[in-house]
Amino acid sequence: MRQDSTGPTAPATLAQRLESDPETVERDLVKLVLTVVELLRQLMERTALHRADQGDLTEDQEERVGMTLMILHDRMTELCERYGFTMDDLNLDLGPLGSLLPRNSP
Repeated sequence: MRQDSTGPTAPATLAQRLESDPETVERDLVKLVLTVVELLRQLMERTALHRADQGDLTEDQEERVGMTLMILHDRMTELCERYGFTMDDLNLDLGPLGSLLPRNSP
């Protein structure tokens, strides 16, 4: 680890990353949980689309999966509104790797 004041592990930088406001801990935790749930929702959606494209699902299964994913998306939207987030707020910036979630197309 670098110990100089210009390195990525400099005390000021580390303090900024670890700084947490007790007033916003609940909101930050909700945001993290919603981000994980949205990631899983999108993965489930892609898996369902792939399975449907491959013909692995019956029409009844496609209908149920579609309805379930629509309901989950609606609930995610409701929870975001309740806590004052947009879906874009849940998208974590992973630096050089890009964003965690795909960007929504206009």
